Amino acid sequence: MASNVMRPTFAYSVVYVKDVAKSVEFYSRAFGHNVRRLDDSHRWGELESGQTTIAFTPLHQHETDDLTGKVQSTQSARERAPIELCFCYPDVDAAFKRAVENGAVAVSQPEDKEWGQKVGYVRDIDGNVVRMGSHVK
Repeated sequence: MASNVMRPTFAYSVVYVKDVAKSVEFYSRAFGHNVRRLDDSHRWGELESGQTTIAFTPLHQHETDDLTGKVQSTQSARERAPIELCFCYPDVDAAFKRAVENGAVAVSQPEDKEWGQKVGYVRDIDGNVVRMGSHVK
């Protein structure tokens, strides 16, 4: 049997953004998350989202650019990052409407999928794709 030392929990999803404070405020308004913290330097922010934290940090910062390389941004609206955030809601249509009313850009209206989920897509204020869906039936 494996020990608990080798069973990590998924702790953070980090979103690299142009303006941490604006992104934290946007996600709070558009998607309904509570702000856990925004540090005084505005270089780190966190939202409460269940067991996993959604964190925000600037696109470029000395500490990480020099250590692990620079974040590559998409160059057009026809491109997307190789990751997307997905949020589940009991009422996808209402959540989608709220997100768009608070500055998200509609990509695809919510629609029923063949696998039993209702899904819609928006872009956040940095152009990142956010999937809004129901739990799979």
